[in-house]
Amino acid sequence: MHSIRNNTMSNIELNDKKIQILEVAEKLFSEKGFEGTSIRDISKHAKINIAMVSYYFGSKERLLESLIIYKTSDLKLQLENLLHENIEPLDKVNKLIEIYINRISCNKGIFRVLHFELTSKKIEKSLIAFSELKRENLKSVETIIKQGQDKGVFRKDVIIPLITPTIIGTYFHFHMNKFFFEELLNLNTEEMYNNYIKTSLTRHIQQTIKALLVYEN
Repeated sequence: MHSIRNNTMSNIELNDKKIQILEVAEKLFSEKGFEGTSIRDISKHAKINIAMVSYYFGSKERLLESLIIYKTSDLKLQLENLLHENIEPLDKVNKLIEIYINRISCNKGIFRVLHFELTSKKIEKSLIAFSELKRENLKSVETIIKQGQDKGVFRKDVIIPLITPTIIGTYFHFHMNKFFFEELLNLNTEEMYNNYIKTSLTRHIQQTIKALLVYEN
């Protein structure tokens, strides 16, 4: 039995059946979209009775919320640990970017749904745990930036809430134009493509964020 803790949803117990449902839901959400996927679709592909899926999660929105916590709670923990590392502010920001790119790369499907499909206020308001998770992650980013500001390394006029969208937006523009960039950059294999993300794309994003944060010479 797996337990995931969150301030809003304090204790979600995940047994093997629930995890199976969540994994199937992530696959279908990423392929068909959140709106294009039904509870019936999920139960069919998971080979679990539709009544059982509804019993476990209640609604599609509650299922998505559980999936978000299941897939992204480790990001929150990594950011919190980063806060306490004794390294220079810019090194901490660079590591922050590496953490985000790694987590997005490992969970492309759910991140795409979260950042590009959930545009409805009704859906957003129903995902209380996701909103809380975003606020907590933003607090970690704010703390890291303010540490650099207090040391006089980072600019005071930085719009901190736009840092994360800059990271995620750059990544997804690259990923959603995958075939174009594969041809343009001669990334002939999946390994070359993934390695480019870990190295060149990550470095580009780090340089972009540095330009936003650091005083001009």
